[in-house]
Amino acid sequence: MSIVVTGATGQLGRLVVDALLAGGSAVPAESVVAVVRDKEKAADLAERGVELRIADYSRPETLAEAFEAGDRVLLISGSEVGRRVAQHAAVIDAAKAAGVAQLAYTGVLGGDEADFDLAAEHKETERLILGSGLPYTLLRNGWYTENYTANLAPVLAHGAVVANAGEGRIASASRADYAAAAAAVLTGPAEEHLNKAYELSGDTAWSLAEYAAEVAAQTGREITYSNVPAEAHLAILTGAGVPEAFAEILVDVDRAVEQGALAVRTGDLARLIGRPTTPIAVTIKEALNGS
Repeated sequence: MSIVVTGATGQLGRLVVDALLAGGSAVPAESVVAVVRDKEKAADLAERGVELRIADYSRPETLAEAFEAGDRVLLISGSEVGRRVAQHAAVIDAAKAAGVAQLAYTGVLGGDEADFDLAAEHKETERLILGSGLPYTLLRNGWYTENYTANLAPVLAHGAVVANAGEGRIASASRADYAAAAAAVLTGPAEEHLNKAYELSGDTAWSLAEYAAEVAAQTGREITYSNVPAEAHLAILTGAGVPEAFAEILVDVDRAVEQGALAVRTGDLARLIGRPTTPIAVTIKEALNGS
């Protein structure tokens, strides 16, 4: 039996592998498998003793050798919005054919109750997993704080956080927090995590005004929160070169934030990782320091 991480060279995937190898219940490298598209990009993982299996979500025929009977598998959701249901279906089919012991999936906070556009493919993927009959664990991830800190450059350049989220709050956590949770459900006793859904989010919900204030405090610059109408935000994003289809998704996410969809706090994430989630101040500091 191996622990298999798909998309293992992505931002989340690498952190999951790190958590598996160095976590409190460290897994021997020879028991960890990284499913990747590009062997060269995963050379560092191979050097650590991790087994590589080459496969591509968009090429179902390559997935036949990605899994083995008894594997505990993490399906990290694809990044190609609009194509993910077919891609995820191919992974699910391959996992079922192989007879894996667990299929964990990184979905979105709220599951079937999430009503924003970005959640649609996640909800359909969950339906496919439930219909497959595979033993599952649904990791319904809330927002990564890095979704915001990755865009600090324009915030600092213009002195403003621009959104259409109103006074909505976001219970985010760091990407490493979510990776640690995934490692926990893949290494913990199966009976504790099989056929369960976890609503994962940070311990504290914050507003974009508070986020702007924290960036200002850490940089010594004047940073404000500019709440704009959805149409204006869409125009700003497309004017900055964001493809219109994706810009519409971002604007819709802000609508969901305003309505409280990403402020949900269940405590599931902190319980799984056995510690408090990472405060936004820490993630902001790391981003400003380039770490």
